Amino acid sequence: MALPDTAPLLVGLLLLFHAFGAWAIVEVNMEDKVEVMAGETAQITCMFTTDEGLGGTTIQWFYVLPNKERQRIYNKEPMHEAAEQNTLFTHRISLNVNGTAAVLAIRDVGVRDNLEFICVIKTLTPEEAEGRTQLQVFKSPTFPTIEAVETGISVNEEAPSKIGSCRVKNGYPKPHITWYRNNMPLRNTPREVVVTSSTTIESSGLFSVQSELTMKVKKEDKDAVFYCEVIYFVPGATKMTESQHINITVYYLPTEVTIWVESPKGKIKEGDTLELRCDNNGNYPSSITTIKHQNSEYSVENKTMVRTNVKRLDGGVYECTFEETDNFEVISRSTKVSVNYLESAVIMPKDSIAVMEGEELKASCNALSSLQTSTTWFKNEKLVSKGNTLSVKSATLETAGMYKCVVTVPEMEGMKTSSTLQVNVKGSPQILGPDVQEVETYETTVNLTCSATGFPAPTIMWTTSDGKNLNALQTETEDGAQSVVTFKITPNVKVFCNASNDFGSKVVEFNIKTKSKGFVIAIIIIAIFLLAILGSVLYFLYKKGRICGRSGKQDFSKRKSSKDNIVVEMKSDNTEEAILLGVNGEKQQPNDQ
Repeated sequence: MALPDTAPLLVGLLLLFHAFGAWAIVEVNMEDKVEVMAGETAQITCMFTTDEGLGGTTIQWFYVLPNKERQRIYNKEPMHEAAEQNTLFTHRISLNVNGTAAVLAIRDVGVRDNLEFICVIKTLTPEEAEGRTQLQVFKSPTFPTIEAVETGISVNEEAPSKIGSCRVKNGYPKPHITWYRNNMPLRNTPREVVVTSSTTIESSGLFSVQSELTMKVKKEDKDAVFYCEVIYFVPGATKMTESQHINITVYYLPTEVTIWVESPKGKIKEGDTLELRCDNNGNYPSSITTIKHQNSEYSVENKTMVRTNVKRLDGGVYECTFEETDNFEVISRSTKVSVNYLESAVIMPKDSIAVMEGEELKASCNALSSLQTSTTWFKNEKLVSKGNTLSVKSATLETAGMYKCVVTVPEMEGMKTSSTLQVNVKGSPQILGPDVQEVETYETTVNLTCSATGFPAPTIMWTTSDGKNLNALQTETEDGAQSVVTFKITPNVKVFCNASNDFGSKVVEFNIKTKSKGFVIAIIIIAIFLLAILGSVLYFLYKKGRICGRSGKQDFSKRKSSKDNIVVEMKSDNTEEAILLGVNGEKQQPNDQ
């Protein structure tokens, strides 16, 4: 660049100041550091003062190399300024001088721009001054990722076991990782907690940090929450972010085994389905749980045992055993199961009993049970007695019949048994109905039924008043016998039913009356006669014109003739002929209307 005409004057002034020993005073003031996020524009300010003024001031910018040497990146002279070629900042920097402030702008800064920058101020005299600023570039890391171990961890492990790893990438300056358990930070503790970290410097100059947590777990850690916290730096502040929370599977030996009846709830009875459950407060995967019935040696390798239709022998002691095969640990617990029972009801005397009429009836009913029972007696579905004993002071024929004894267990629904007893009362027969029975019929034969009670079952014989024996079919009933005879009616002859057994007999007389059929015939004749009279009356009225009784539809219209006679027109659907009748029944031609 060509110097202007004032250049010789400036050179002369410089020589003059040198000759007389007059030196200018120069001062530079800069910040110790400038902080900025990666990718932004950094501005480094150089504040300077000089008593020569700005006309002859030269401003130069440098950065310090790793070997402590300087690399100039920008030079501004009174008549010329430019960025140095072939440097890290050639195309990214610019200088803005405003009075005594020289601001160096660096665009799109990266972590490799974390350098010390030097501002040098020179005047026309040999005097110069410089200032230094450290540029600090920050880059926030990625969100931390955490991974828990997939396998379970035993509390019996002697050495600390790996819990998980935490990783954070591409941060600057280097992030720091801290592990937490239930919101409490974990620090390295000999033989208890070990935290190891490794750092990787990426090709971009950014830091990636990985941390691994190993520790000796306890049973309580099965519910613990683990996570890592990352601390990183930004301009003028420190920030923190947490990873996701993880849990681990902790294997621990049981200290207690429990066995219980899952169903049925409450008392157990024969016929129920019994379900036993067994559990422990450990969770070792290599454990074996066995439930065993000590009385019968029946066992299952499971935490559940189901026995259907249990009997009283299925009661007793059931033992649950837990065995951990890796550690040879065995622990057991037992429980007693009671199966309640109710045996079949037994009536004494058995099956049936016969007593004389007037004597006392006595029977007992019992059923062996593990619980308190209640006994009731029924006859014909009606309650007749409560308690184990059925007692009747004086038996009658009505006492006879089938009795049912029902034994229940009040405190357990569904426990019930029953048995029956046939009671027979010895005595002379009794025939149902009055001693003399009237029978009326229009037929020539009649069926007669005779039912008799008594024990032994009576024999029924049929005879007539004229000394004949009748053949009949006899069947036994619950309390006696029944016989039906077909009798051909003979005038003035009676029929007798004779029921007899070892203790006596009973006779019933049947008086058979035959109703005459002449009366019925007379009623029919009278009815026919009345119908004939009714028909004659209807015909007479028809002939007189009072009613119309011809078949088909008739149209009736009343008209008044010239003679003031009432005329009725009768017209049939089946003929076109129309007949006009006067009140006296005489025919009139249609033109007489």
